[in-house]
Amino acid sequence: MLFVKNSSLDPWFNIAAEEYLLKQFEQEIIMIWRSESSIIVGKHQNTLAEINAEYVIKHEIPVVRRLSGGGTVFHDPGNINFTFIKSIDKDNLVNFRMHTEPVIAFLQSLGVDAQFEGKNDLRVNGLKISGNAEHIHKKKVLHHGTLLFDSDLNNLYEAIKAKEQNFESKAVKSIRSTVTNISSFLKTPMTHEGFQKSFENFFLEIYPNLQRYDLSAGDISAINELKENKYKQWEWNFGWSPVYRFKNHIRLHGKNIAVELKVSKGIIEDAVVSVDEKKLNDNDPITVGLKDLPHKPEEIAKLLAEVDFFGFNGLADPWELLRLFF
Repeated sequence: MLFVKNSSLDPWFNIAAEEYLLKQFEQEIIMIWRSESSIIVGKHQNTLAEINAEYVIKHEIPVVRRLSGGGTVFHDPGNINFTFIKSIDKDNLVNFRMHTEPVIAFLQSLGVDAQFEGKNDLRVNGLKISGNAEHIHKKKVLHHGTLLFDSDLNNLYEAIKAKEQNFESKAVKSIRSTVTNISSFLKTPMTHEGFQKSFENFFLEIYPNLQRYDLSAGDISAINELKENKYKQWEWNFGWSPVYRFKNHIRLHGKNIAVELKVSKGIIEDAVVSVDEKKLNDNDPITVGLKDLPHKPEEIAKLLAEVDFFGFNGLADPWELLRLFF
């Protein structure tokens, strides 16, 4: 079993590293890592339905789709992530409780009364401190999870404050939970660096044959290639979302404006725009322009500027109108 050292805070690199290690290494692996502020969505989710697009763009928060299913999680440097890649038998294809047992043991060694609850959560006093997900590849399982140590919970809540009610699809939806930080339950204060080091040492102690492994130049090059070709691509992070319908309405300049979009692979297939409950003509520039357009803020902002829809170019904040579409 290898203990992989990964000091990168790049969320695209880190998610790509998991896939690379899963598919290119024969050995079982443990990796403990952190990322800068980012949103990590499950493979089968509708990304836009899981995030606060306006907040995410204004705060330049990366959004990355991971390999495993499950719900959306928020990463930042105060959150410690763990990845286990293990060989499996047919009786343990998916076993969240088994894979989180050493994590619970570590937390309890620090006096934190962590418990496994629900399908894949770790909680303290009913509050969520860890979400977990798994992905099966051939005869191996990738199990990964979060540990909220001293994360910025306000940033977390704002970033994933989604308008779920505006989306209709068969995508997997996140189960919203009240979360808390592990640091508030420690009897002896620790920094997140100290917590991560203790976590790493715990595994080195319970697995005496665990071998340290530093990513080679070749590993890093291959991971970066996967990062650029897959995990930084809009087509994967947003376009992979299942077919969905989006409906929303706002009031601007004394008018009620409504929109309904049908989106497939991230591309708007059909659009209906109404003003004061009167549908705009199918030949209206905004209706025509929306069709075949990627459902992404920069593309729609460009269209709104071109036709100056509802005085878009004169707005103090483009999101006064742009939020109609997200």
